[in-house]
Amino acid sequence: MKSFRRMLKQFGQGSGNCDRNLACIRRRMTRVSDYDYLLPESSIALYPPPDRGTTRLEVLNRKDGSITHVAYADLGFFVEPGDMLVLNNSKVIRARIYAEKATGAKVELVLLEKHEGVQDLVMYRGRLKKSDILLAYGKELVVVSVEGEGIARVRSLDGTDLYHLFAKHGEVPIPPYLKRNPEEVDRERYQTVFAEIPGSVAAPTASLNMTPELIDSLESRGVQIAVITLHVGLGTFMPVRGDDLESHVMHREYYSIPSETVRMIRAVRENRKRVIAIGTTVTRALEHAAGSILREGAPKDITGEADIFIYPGYSFRMIDALLTNYHAPRSTVLMLTAAFAGWHNLKRAYEEALEKGYRFLSYGDSMLIV
Repeated sequence: MKSFRRMLKQFGQGSGNCDRNLACIRRRMTRVSDYDYLLPESSIALYPPPDRGTTRLEVLNRKDGSITHVAYADLGFFVEPGDMLVLNNSKVIRARIYAEKATGAKVELVLLEKHEGVQDLVMYRGRLKKSDILLAYGKELVVVSVEGEGIARVRSLDGTDLYHLFAKHGEVPIPPYLKRNPEEVDRERYQTVFAEIPGSVAAPTASLNMTPELIDSLESRGVQIAVITLHVGLGTFMPVRGDDLESHVMHREYYSIPSETVRMIRAVRENRKRVIAIGTTVTRALEHAAGSILREGAPKDITGEADIFIYPGYSFRMIDALLTNYHAPRSTVLMLTAAFAGWHNLKRAYEEALEKGYRFLSYGDSMLIV
C-alpha cells in the first residue's frame, strides 16, 4: 500500500481531472507527450565527423543511474569476454529518384524498404493515379495502384528491377531533419562498414561509427560478433499520431536472423554472458523473434515482419545492453530506449549530454546502456 501511495505521489495525485487510481497512472505513462525534451537545432549533427569512429560515448548504468563519458572507440572497456554484439548488416539503398509524367510534371519517388516478396512500393510527392506512365532515366514506369497516404505500387514496363534502377540513379535517402540535399560524403558515411544486404531506406545509425579496427579490437578481447538483417523503413522517422501510445500502429520491417546467430545467442545466455544490441533495429528484430530464438530444438533461420512497439512497461526478453544514438523527441525509438533505460534515467542522461555538447541524431554521438 505504501509503494502504491508513492506511485500516486510521483505521478501527481489529485492533479487536474485525474482520479487517484491505477488507470490514471497508466494513462500518464502512455502519452506521447510524456516522452518529450528540448532538442536545440544546434545540437543536431548535420554531417558525420571527419573520421568515422571519432564520436563520443555516454555510458549509462540503468541500475544505479551512474553516467560515464568516454570515446566511442573505448567501447571495449565496457564489454567482457564472452559477451556478444549483434549488428544489423542491412545496406542502405539509393532510394530517391525523380520521374516525369507525360504532362512534364515532376514526381519524386522514394523506394520503400524491402519486404519479403514485395519490391515495388514507393512513397511519392506529386500527383499520381492508377495507370499513369512515368519516365525515369530512359525507363517507363506504370503506376499499378495508389495505396493511399502517399504510397503507390509501381513497376517498369520492360521488367527492369526497381531496386537496380534506384541503385544506379538514386540519391542517398538521408533523414529529412537534416534539411539538406544528399552530398558525396553521404554515399559512404550514411552506411555501416559491414553493410551487406541491400534493402534499407534509413541507416542503422548506432553502428555508423563502428570501424573495422574497433571490431577487430573487440574480437581480440574475446567478444563475439553476430549479425541479423532488418531492413529499416521510412516509418522510423514517422511521428506518432495523437497522444495515446496504445492506439499507435507500428510500421512493419522485414528481418532475418541466421541460425548461427540463434545458436550463438543461446550459448551466450547459457554461459550467463550478455547479448548487446547495436541499435534499436537489432533490438526490434531480437525481441520480435524472442519466442522462436528461445524455442527448444535445433537452431533455424528465422524471418519475420517486426511490428513490435516497445515503450516503457515492456519486459525485455533478449537483450542485456543497448548501444544506440540519441533520438528525436516523441519518437518511437526514443520510447524503446526509455523502456530499456527507464525514462527518468534516460532524460537525465540526455540533459547531461546536451550540457556537454554531444551531437544528436543519425550522424551524432552514441550512448551505451548497461
